[in-house]
Amino acid sequence: MQTATARRTVGDTPAGGSVLGFYAPKGTPRPPRVARAEGVFLWDEDGRRYLDATSGAVVTNIGHGNPAVLQAMQAQARKVTFAYPRFFESEDSIALADRVCALAGPGLDRAFFVSGGSEANESALKLARQYAVVSGQPGRWKVISRNPSYHGATLGALTVTGDASAHALYGPMLRAQPKVAAPLSYRVPDGHSVESFEAACAQALEDTIVREGADSVLAFILEPIGGLSTGAVVSSPAYFRAVREICDRHGVLLVFDEIMSGAGRTGRFLAAHHWPDARPDLVTLAKGLAAGYTPLGAVLAPERIVDAVAASGGFVHGHTYFTNPLSCAVANAVLDEVVRQDLVARAQAAGAYLKDRLHALAARSPLVGDVRGLGLLGAIELVADKASRRALPVDFNAPARLTEHGLRHGIALYNRRANRGEFGDFQMITPPLTASDAELDLLVALLERALADLHDEVRGRGLA
Repeated sequence: MQTATARRTVGDTPAGGSVLGFYAPKGTPRPPRVARAEGVFLWDEDGRRYLDATSGAVVTNIGHGNPAVLQAMQAQARKVTFAYPRFFESEDSIALADRVCALAGPGLDRAFFVSGGSEANESALKLARQYAVVSGQPGRWKVISRNPSYHGATLGALTVTGDASAHALYGPMLRAQPKVAAPLSYRVPDGHSVESFEAACAQALEDTIVREGADSVLAFILEPIGGLSTGAVVSSPAYFRAVREICDRHGVLLVFDEIMSGAGRTGRFLAAHHWPDARPDLVTLAKGLAAGYTPLGAVLAPERIVDAVAASGGFVHGHTYFTNPLSCAVANAVLDEVVRQDLVARAQAAGAYLKDRLHALAARSPLVGDVRGLGLLGAIELVADKASRRALPVDFNAPARLTEHGLRHGIALYNRRANRGEFGDFQMITPPLTASDAELDLLVALLERALADLHDEVRGRGLA
């Protein structure tokens, strides 16, 4: 029987309506309408249940509907929801800053809270630039990043994003910044091993700094564990050591974009903690920091940078909702749950458990060419042929098709196609850190059904 949800289409109201009107042409079927969520599941208005296999957009680290967080949200709302931080301090914002900096460890001494990941990366790059100016290095303004990469949707964050299709559209509004190759681990260039390609990528960073002029290079920004742009690529300690040494040698700040990887998802509070001898100068957080209970992001910075900027007259940057007291109170409650349930350790153990089952799934599925990631920040790569690693056609958009099949089987998958599939088709597998082993088993079973349907479609179209 056709449901009310299935009958809805984009543009079926004269005004207002679904935000998907900005993304899809009129007449496109709209997705199910969510009615409620609890734990690792969401239900639509027709009562169908969906396992949240990707924590939405890699956000809901502690699961949905946590009672303690909801109670804290209500309690803070009764006290104060907004107070501009230049005029009033907030007890919760100070407590959150103290806590996050303690969890981040030495060298990340101050926290600047914003509304999300794009704002966090913009803020980090502005802080780095102002620090260079006030410390007598005004010539430093270039920010090197990797290709492919993703650092946000605002124009500044997009400037350092390695996505040729996005730059083709917005390029005239951007000031181009240098890019170096990301050390992909599945599709490496001919003649390279994974290790030799990592070394070549690190050398490319140094070569680019020298070519651009070291005194003009401000920072190097990277995701320590890849997100949608690379599908959870994890590089070796040798790569991170080399990057740290190169940045030190040329006075370049190293920025870790931990919007996805931070807040415990990889089995450490920061992914940076996996490589203690390659500590970044700046770190950005969002997503799991408040776990979807409120919009929140953060920049973590060393005291030396913050003090120099403050002494010069203050940070020339800010947003209306930065350091919002309600959001900070909610994030404190989220971190309470991370600690109470020992979710950082759980991410490590559950990640190993899930990866084993995904490898077994890959052995059974003709479409899964690779399984990778760290902790519960993982991904599979979809291919047309496993032996040759041949990708599926770009215009087929395999991740989007898998999402469609998944919804029919009761599994919710997040897909965002970077570079229009130029570097491969990835499906993130990033369930809440609260997922039980039984729920992870169910995730793999539902994913396998969706992959089987996708394979039938691929064969039906003669694509494999």
